[in-house]
Amino acid sequence: MDVVAGKWKSLILWELHHHGTRRFAELRRGLPGVSEKMLIQHLREMEEDGLVHREVYREVPPKVEYSLTEHGVSLNAALASLGTWGTERIRRIGAEKVSTDVAPT
Repeated sequence: MDVVAGKWKSLILWELHHHGTRRFAELRRGLPGVSEKMLIQHLREMEEDGLVHREVYREVPPKVEYSLTEHGVSLNAALASLGTWGTERIRRIGAEKVSTDVAPT
């Protein structure tokens, strides 16, 4: 659980899975609300855990790209069923709220 702990890690995994290799600014735009500090921290932790590959290009201006490793791809696959569960839970809770919020006729 430590590997995916944190508000943004699963969203970073999703962003890289669905959009492929991304530069830092692209990741930040794809994750509204994340601070630069938090994104940097999570990317470093995910790199240490072997989930994310960081490629640095020696050019001016410097270019850094992030992508999922095989380990990151396999974690995303493992989390897919949890995502399905969450979607179903939202649907169920939403249905319950609708049924209790509607005035009886």
